[in-house]
Amino acid sequence: MRVGIEVGGTFTDLVAIDQGKVTVAKVPSTPARPDEGALSSLDAAQIQLDQIEDLVHGSTVATNAILERKGAKVAFFVTSGFRDLLLLQRHDRKRIYDLFYQKPQPVVARSDTFEINERITADGSVVTSLDMNSAQHVVEAALAGGNYGAVAICFLNSYANPAHEEQLANLIRERFPDVFVTHSAEVTREFREYERATTTTLSAYVQPVIDSYISRLQDELDARGYRRNFSIMQSNGGRLPTEGIRRNAITSLYSGPAAGVMGAVRQAGISGFTDIITLDMGGTSTDVCLIRDGRPDLSTETEINGLPVRTPVIDIATIGAGGGSIIWVDDGGMLRVGPESTGADPGPACYGRGGILPAVTDAHLVRGTLKSEAFVGGRMSLDHAKSEAALSSLAERFDMNLEQMADAALRVADANIVRAIQLVSTERGRDPRDYVLVPFGGAGPLHAVRVAEELEIGTVVVPPNAGVLSAFGLLAADFLRYDSFTHHLIVEGTVSDDVREIFGTMRERAAQAFAQLGLTEDLDYTHTLEMRFVGQAFEIPVTLDDAALRELNTDILLERFVEAHHQIFAFGDAGRQRVEIVSFRLGVSAPPGPIPTLSEVHGMEAFETDGEIFDRGDKTQCLVMSRSACERGRKLTGPALIADETSTIYVPQGWHCSHDEHDNLIIRKDA
Repeated sequence: MRVGIEVGGTFTDLVAIDQGKVTVAKVPSTPARPDEGALSSLDAAQIQLDQIEDLVHGSTVATNAILERKGAKVAFFVTSGFRDLLLLQRHDRKRIYDLFYQKPQPVVARSDTFEINERITADGSVVTSLDMNSAQHVVEAALAGGNYGAVAICFLNSYANPAHEEQLANLIRERFPDVFVTHSAEVTREFREYERATTTTLSAYVQPVIDSYISRLQDELDARGYRRNFSIMQSNGGRLPTEGIRRNAITSLYSGPAAGVMGAVRQAGISGFTDIITLDMGGTSTDVCLIRDGRPDLSTETEINGLPVRTPVIDIATIGAGGGSIIWVDDGGMLRVGPESTGADPGPACYGRGGILPAVTDAHLVRGTLKSEAFVGGRMSLDHAKSEAALSSLAERFDMNLEQMADAALRVADANIVRAIQLVSTERGRDPRDYVLVPFGGAGPLHAVRVAEELEIGTVVVPPNAGVLSAFGLLAADFLRYDSFTHHLIVEGTVSDDVREIFGTMRERAAQAFAQLGLTEDLDYTHTLEMRFVGQAFEIPVTLDDAALRELNTDILLERFVEAHHQIFAFGDAGRQRVEIVSFRLGVSAPPGPIPTLSEVHGMEAFETDGEIFDRGDKTQCLVMSRSACERGRKLTGPALIADETSTIYVPQGWHCSHDEHDNLIIRKDA
């Protein structure tokens, strides 16, 4: 048996696959102790741990630690003269018209930043050697009685030569073995001092939190008799054994959204859809991602709380629009949805847990596109009267009846999602009409078709068990690790030989790191060059497979770069300007074994009846049925509501749908 458990902001999802048999579970999350939600999902699915061969986990622990500023107290060691590195940041302003704008607050205070006398140049040459006696004195003075839980080290130009960082790290580990130590060359060996420094400090900040969380969960699993494989999902779409995550916790920052993308790639791919846009709408947020040829794009940098994180992440756009997103009115009198959420506790008003604020789930219940008797497979009842009460004041303010108010709120939510998809498609030079929309999460299939209409997307593919697809994505993910290295090369002459040599060295180092984690077989490598025209401030990725790397020459490099540059910026001529390579990025992956296949779970009783919904200003009759009642090959025409164990699918008028042989529900616009 292989089990994936994904802890979200509102629900914790589980998917277990044992010789083709699929078991799913969805239980409320416990935000204060997410490990309890993970264990509760095992209890809800009635799974014995001695049956499990492979357990994969994804959570928002690292994200929440940063957002809530509940990480460890960090001592930060920098090159002499660079104590204010985290405070100076960059000269840009995120809100240029805000007179009270302040730069994001780093997780390390200036008083916790200490200078070490050393200096290395950008080519890796040592200008000032590290005096170990002096360094030991600074370390002793800083850490003795400082109550620090972690140490971060980021020296100037250490991406070119990490020797001084490694020496100081070894000194601290020897003198203070109970303190977690992170140095920048372990986290991101790339230039740009501020971004490298924030990534290092953030990794150190969450390292003790992640280690404590994993240890607590692992101890409970051990107490229950579990002794097999245990992996954690990363932001880059791959997983690592827990030992690997403990060394670089920042890679688990966005593990939940990444897992959903990988599940969608796998499940849509077996039906032949490789160019897709994913729509993951859960209880708290909505995540969207664009996938070409079955591979999601990677971004080299992301942000959290305004702070840059320089580590490969799946290029996902996130907005605060989920089932728990609050419906409200701004100071200008405009109707808004999110980003604030009711969360798991108390949740939307209809949950009956004390919530009084109107949320997206309340709007669906009032509009009729969500049926209480079919919510979470009928295992959780919803209070229609409480949803009406929550929406009543808004309805009065806008002089609407309750159904009109609910419909208007959901249309605002749809518009927010459309905008998010445009961020990853049209603003990146890609036409969303060339893609298929794949919704999942508890609320994704309710909004997907209306969103597709706005974007003129003609096909929507809803996977089986869409509400827990992220948990399946954990099982579909390879073991994956990225290594990066900044090294400037002008694209001319025999530069291709230098490229092959550098990637060869990186491959040897990556294989050794995987071997330490017990992964030695079927390793696959991806090679990415960060390139730009000489004089440009930022670079773009150019990916090379093994065959392209073997045949590489200057002309091929320039051709690949110009093609990538033109797609993003609609111009680029390598004949007029010189081109340079800035950084090298290597990905190494290993399969976890045969990827299991997800099939539909029919735990709820099959039913088919008529209902009534209010949509786009009109009240209409609607077919309401369980997904188990929709046999393969049967063509359904909208309007229809199709409920399964974990989500509800809405097929509006003008669309039709049917199941394919892989249990994917294919929804297409009428001709």
